Amino acid sequence: MKNFILILFIGLSSLYIQAQNNLSGKVTDNNNKPLSNVDVYIGELHKGTSTNENGEYFITNLPNTTVSVTASFIGFQKQTKTIDISLHNTLNFVLNEAVFKMDEVIISTPFNKLQSENVMKVERASIQQLKNKGAATLIEGISSIPGVSQVSTGVGIGKPVIRGLRGNRVLVYSQGLRLENQQFGEEHGLGINESSIESVEVIKGPASLLYGSDALGGVLFFNPLRFADDNTFKLDINQKYLSNTEGSSTSFGFRKSYESWKFLVNSTYQSHSDYKIPSKLRVTNSRFKETVFNTGINYNNKLVSSTLRLNFNNTIIGIPEEIGLQTSTKTHTYPYQDLTNKMISLNTIIFLPNSKIISTFGYTFNDRKEIEEPNTIANPLPALHLKLKTYSYDVKWHLPKLKNFESILGVQGMHQKNKTLGIDVLIPNAQTNDFGVFLTGNYTQNENSFQGGLRFDNRNLATQKNVDTENHVFNAIRKSFKNITASFGYKTTLFGAVTSRFNFAAGFRAPNLAELTSNGVHEGSNRYEIGNNNLQSEHNFQSDVALEYKSTHFEIFANGFYNNINKYIYITPTGAMLNNNYVYNYVQNNAELYGGEFGFHIHPHPVDWLHFNSSYEMVIGKQSNGTYLPLIPANKLTNTLRVELNEKNWLQNAFTAITLESHFKQNKIGDFETPTNQYNLINIGIGGIIKLKKIDFSFNFNVNNLANISYVSHLSRLKVDGIPNIGRNFITSVKFSI
Repeated sequence: MKNFILILFIGLSSLYIQAQNNLSGKVTDNNNKPLSNVDVYIGELHKGTSTNENGEYFITNLPNTTVSVTASFIGFQKQTKTIDISLHNTLNFVLNEAVFKMDEVIISTPFNKLQSENVMKVERASIQQLKNKGAATLIEGISSIPGVSQVSTGVGIGKPVIRGLRGNRVLVYSQGLRLENQQFGEEHGLGINESSIESVEVIKGPASLLYGSDALGGVLFFNPLRFADDNTFKLDINQKYLSNTEGSSTSFGFRKSYESWKFLVNSTYQSHSDYKIPSKLRVTNSRFKETVFNTGINYNNKLVSSTLRLNFNNTIIGIPEEIGLQTSTKTHTYPYQDLTNKMISLNTIIFLPNSKIISTFGYTFNDRKEIEEPNTIANPLPALHLKLKTYSYDVKWHLPKLKNFESILGVQGMHQKNKTLGIDVLIPNAQTNDFGVFLTGNYTQNENSFQGGLRFDNRNLATQKNVDTENHVFNAIRKSFKNITASFGYKTTLFGAVTSRFNFAAGFRAPNLAELTSNGVHEGSNRYEIGNNNLQSEHNFQSDVALEYKSTHFEIFANGFYNNINKYIYITPTGAMLNNNYVYNYVQNNAELYGGEFGFHIHPHPVDWLHFNSSYEMVIGKQSNGTYLPLIPANKLTNTLRVELNEKNWLQNAFTAITLESHFKQNKIGDFETPTNQYNLINIGIGGIIKLKKIDFSFNFNVNNLANISYVSHLSRLKVDGIPNIGRNFITSVKFSI
């Protein structure tokens, strides 16, 4: 019997081994010369490897399905090919030398195509590219992407603005989950650190078809840190120093991968003192510190690929109000916020014979405290304390492909509980349930691609009656918001050379809990807010046109949009005062936003190491009564001169760059705003990767605001107090990868 079991086990094992699918091939340049150390990667399986000295690669343990394989190497154009592994097991690549930036696979759109093939225009940047620009924080780096800016409170607090829309109108995705962190508040950050992120993708415009409510204005999609290639081990140590805040950031991480199992762990700690303005005075209580931990486990075989990720982020950040006591201490003082965000996600791909099912299930816990003043009690109650628990699901069935037609049927939703525990009550205890179902398809024929879809959403919100210590009453309400949205896009090539994208999309946003129910002092915003439970959903229709021309040494693009929003929700002052704070009400009116981004890139021959980039971005926002919308970013012109150098044996991605940012005067302002003057900022940077046997040494040295100009951004929340933005800042970053 034992022998029979042993024989049976060996037989089954042999069958399993034989059933495993392998993929191999060779990567060469256009002169048929083998390229070694080329990264060959299958994104959806988290599997990859590097070519050997003969340009050969070999990937094992693959499913019977169609996958997209990407080959990338510094100095060459990235190339992606699709192959049905059940029919073929050999795939070769011929890479051409790169002139412009590499073409990237876009994850945030439904069909995961290369940007050059995508119907929607999506901006993508890796974290390393943002570092090369000298970004002090993640949100500062994102705001360097044309069409994206930030509402900031000093250095440590920033919220994204996409084409003039912000807050709950911009949906943030991380680990495949909606980021739910009371995002209606502008006085706290995202709760995401760059150490857990590989790259960011920006959808500018309505994405309600793909993501539902809160994607009315756009989406920030953070792609999480990538696992190591098969059968490899990676150790990363990163140190960053910022002179202005005397700040430091230390990261440590390791990644280990086998053929079927992959693991990663990463942690970061950073702390900063109050930032200095050009007069060398410090902005009191703009200090902050952040602790981050994230880990991930992946398992894959021929039938399934599953990834479990956990992220923990705690930020303690001061709420600046004046230029007062001058100190360089990093110890927090009052008032400050203590913000904790925890995310757990499980992403699974099940491979069926002619289709696949992709699911993401997650849990997010957000704990937000605002502590106003010292208290003799050992554990004082915060002035504002909100706990938000969100359970979410996202299931997409990629239906069997029919020749040139692809389609996806999906369901998404969440169950959310908000609990108020602080001394003051700004919003009541509440429960929210979302459900959405959608169908989208893509048809490609030669140079023409069509993409469209339809979606239905339902949101149910119920609150409990609350009475705070000052007898502010929050009556119980029950609301239901139903919406149907649709989108259509067309991509083609005009005149044989101009890549053209035309997109038309309807979006919606259900009013958030604060807009419906607020009745108290929002300490971080220094105002008394009163909600309106009669608010209705916002609906918009946006048209986008994106034109792009590329030749060997020249690239030019023009993106234009018009966005009409019905029942736009905004907050406005009443002139009255309560509890020593001005009273603000939430109201609705129709609005429109329009503008775009325009630019070019010159790469002159024969000086192949020289690049000149220029981009201009603008947006105008108006209400139907002719008044301008508040917090619309000023028009901006960015010019960058960049020198690049690659010695593939020992020096890679080396660069020197100088950038001039011209922010124009903003006098198209809302009723309670003041104009902002024009200013110019000069930023310089140098960096690269030095190859030392098995160690990669990356370095970046940047100087932001080189001329130490005193300026105030129109989207700075400290603008009303006359407090300038940060002065000159030297940023040094080094990273060792083994």
